[in-house]
This record gives sequence, structure tokens and C-alpha cells, in this order.
Amino acid sequence: MKRWTTLASIALLLVGIAGYTHQLRAQTGVGWVTLFDGKNLDSWNKIGDANWRIEDGVVIADRGNGFLVSKNIYGDFQLRAEFWVDNDANSGIFIRCTDPEKVNGSTAYEVNIWDRRPDPTYGTGAIVNVAKVSPMPKAAGKWNVYEIIAKGSTFTVILNGQKTVDGVQDAKFASGRIALQHGLGLKDDKGVENDKGVVKFRKLGIKPL
Repeated sequence: MKRWTTLASIALLLVGIAGYTHQLRAQTGVGWVTLFDGKNLDSWNKIGDANWRIEDGVVIADRGNGFLVSKNIYGDFQLRAEFWVDNDANSGIFIRCTDPEKVNGSTAYEVNIWDRRPDPTYGTGAIVNVAKVSPMPKAAGKWNVYEIIAKGSTFTVILNGQKTVDGVQDAKFASGRIALQHGLGLKDDKGVENDKGVVKFRKLGIKPL
């Protein structure tokens, strides 16, 4: 009986993985627009002093405080992004950024990537000051997949196939740009914020809804 239970559990797991893989393949189909193709940053503007560059088809930053801001404006959309961060990194994907020169929580929604955030309720998987996450998932040290759906005032966030924000409502911003962050991390003993976390993004795509 125990053997059959184990086999059944494995079968269900494989079905779930296959379904999720199929879903990811579908997201590169009709209606999807590539935001980063691994070759250039022509669709983005840099603000701040983060040292963004492309290495081996991946956009990476490991020093400084700044953003890559999309040149185009988006309203309702489904966004898919693969990202990798180390344990020290403070990052995030900002959506509906209303000011391309000043990206923060007062001008945009931040879908957070920060495993060591002092208040973990708005850490990785959350929309800062809009939708909490509990328990907070950990993203450091591996490639992750974010799916972000913004439709009207409704937001859904899916991290590695698991919903971390489920249909939350907020109507502050109706449209704006997408921004990728390399931010300042925790303070050291002298009160200086760490700016050396590693942040990587690849395979960014968006589908207007």
C-alpha cells in the first residue's frame, strides 16, 4: 500500500511539472513580445548607477543602485521573467512605473525580490505595500520564474508555479513602464547599505491583455 501511495504521489508530481512546462512554452507564442533577447538592451533605459551589462545572454548587475526602465508603456498585461539573485541581493520588478526617471513605491508597484528584507511580509513574492506574502518563499541561489498579471485594478503574482498574490485589488496606477532593479541591501556594522548583491535576468516577455 505504501509503495502504491508513493508511486501515485510521483505520478501527480510529474503531471504537475509537465503542465507547468507546457504553460511556460505557451508564453512564448502568439501575442508575446520579447523585452530582452539576450543580445542587447535596446528596449531599456538605465537610471541610477547600477552596473548593468550583458554576459552570456543574461543581463546582470552586481554593484550600485539603479534600474533598467522599459522604453514602452504598458497597461494590462501578463509578464514573464526568469531571474537569479544571490542571498545579499535586493531586487524587484516594478510595474506601471509612472515616472521613468524616479522609480519607487510611490510611482509604481514593486513585485519584490528580496529574501533578507527586514520585514519579510513584503519580501520575495509580495507586492510592496499592496499584497503581503506568508510564508515568504526564498529565491536566492537558483533560477526562478515570475509571472505577473495586471488587469485593471487586479494583480496576480506567480513564483515558480505557486501563487503568492492572488487577485489583489489596487487602483493607484493604471499604466506605466516596467523596471528591473538592482538595489541597496542590508546595512553593515557602520550603517552602510550593501550594494554588491548579484542580480540576473533573462527571457523577459510581455503579452498585452
